[in-house]
Amino acid sequence: MATQKSIRNESRQIERAVSLIEMGARLQVLESETELSYERLLRLYKEVAGKSPSKGQLPFSTDWFLTWQPNIHASLFQNIYTHLMKTSPLEPIDALIKAFQLYTEQIQTCGLEPQLSITRAWRLVRFMENKMLAMTPCSKCGGHFVTEPYENTRHFVCGLCEPPARAGKGAAAASAPLQ
Repeated sequence: MATQKSIRNESRQIERAVSLIEMGARLQVLESETELSYERLLRLYKEVAGKSPSKGQLPFSTDWFLTWQPNIHASLFQNIYTHLMKTSPLEPIDALIKAFQLYTEQIQTCGLEPQLSITRAWRLVRFMENKMLAMTPCSKCGGHFVTEPYENTRHFVCGLCEPPARAGKGAAAASAPLQ
């Protein structure tokens, strides 16, 4: 039996797609998270972004989320997303959109550039759902951080409590005047 198309549902789908496009989501994310056809998403993408969508595969490795700075950003996002999923009646895609908005607001309030894109945030949520990544509490500060699923929780120390030796020694720090 064919389901009847709902104008309200279609409107909600378009709204989600527009929000995701405005955040910079790749077309594959839109296809996965909406019920709109590829052709319709393509037209919508061009209308909203003013250009054709990026081509190529989405990032698939979990490794990126485990490196020092990206891990801090991914962990902040994942904690926000998890909290929204536990405390609000939002559907997962709406929680992802809201969590990404809150993440970027928080990062910008600190005067930093977001390390996480909406596409990487979406991928992170999928990795967590598929248990390819996990959240592990730091044994020093108690914060929850993105880790490999088999991390030893008793001895895990986050990158904020024990930054790597080269942390903060990048190009920006190198060009800063000595005091």
